[in-house]
Amino acid sequence: MITRRSWAVAGLTAAATLLLVPGPAHADKSPGSGSQGNADSGGGREGQEIVSVIRFSGATRGGGGGGGGALKPVGDWSPPACWYEPRTAEQFRDQVERNYESTVNFPGQHSYAKAAVAQFRTKYKDGEYKNYNLKEKDKGNWWVAVRDPDRWLEDAAQKCDKDPFWVENGDPPPVANALTPELLAELAYNRLRLPDTKVSLAPEDTTKVNLPTWAWLDEAEFKPVSVTASVDVPGLDLRATTTARPDALRLDPGTPDARTHPASGECAPHGDGSIGTPYRKGRADETPPCGLTYLRSSGKGTFKLQATITWKVSWAGTGNAGPNGLPSGSFGSDQPVAVEEVQSVNR
Repeated sequence: MITRRSWAVAGLTAAATLLLVPGPAHADKSPGSGSQGNADSGGGREGQEIVSVIRFSGATRGGGGGGGGALKPVGDWSPPACWYEPRTAEQFRDQVERNYESTVNFPGQHSYAKAAVAQFRTKYKDGEYKNYNLKEKDKGNWWVAVRDPDRWLEDAAQKCDKDPFWVENGDPPPVANALTPELLAELAYNRLRLPDTKVSLAPEDTTKVNLPTWAWLDEAEFKPVSVTASVDVPGLDLRATTTARPDALRLDPGTPDARTHPASGECAPHGDGSIGTPYRKGRADETPPCGLTYLRSSGKGTFKLQATITWKVSWAGTGNAGPNGLPSGSFGSDQPVAVEEVQSVNR
């Protein structure tokens, strides 16, 4: 039977065979560690699967916190599905040897898979290169292709198909999608964890028909979030920090029988970055700067109020103090609102 591993080894290019056999998203590891790390360590998995030397820290997805979610880019843009990143000569040797051993010793492995990894190993150990360039280890690094483990079947992830190649210190890698501070910032964009988009309401949870309901964001919850991505190997020190800031709040009442304030449903931030205005006693007759008015009862059920925040994203990194713009993103969630049939209420 052809296992997923043997199919991948046989079907991909030699570079992908040994370094990029795709696997599901997994707790991060650092190369050669053999043990799980935290979300601020290198990405991917050992053995036949992806291993990345990129470190992520900050408000990262997968960091163990509850709630929240990923930023969805506005428009057609998306972070890179594949890229090239550096390895020391020792890291590259260890990876190739480890993958070779695990492939040839895998029970039931097909001969063509064994031949493929043997051919690849020969190229870098005894063929075009000698002993993984260990004698030149202080003069440069290997650069290898890496795919996003969540997107490895996408066409965009197949564009990084060049075999591992050697680059002298100080020379730019001769490929597109080689790690740069900007590319690191784009990968950090994909790691941002945003807080649940639950807005504060007055009245809270249960409101009344024709009664303006005030909405705002709790400033303690909705503040800028950042993720830093970094690579630190001999001859190369790259890092970038990507920061998302709340930029607008969109309200969808969950029923056409409602009005939003403003009419567009889009609540813009104030000068201090806050969005919406907390309700204060005595303002019951005012129209809220951010909120909604339900025109009918929800009966025995509730309406699903959807609140979506647009986040403005920027980055700064090695050699570029920024801020530099990245595409905005959005993240939203639903919350239940009960609406009672009461025409007038005194507060």
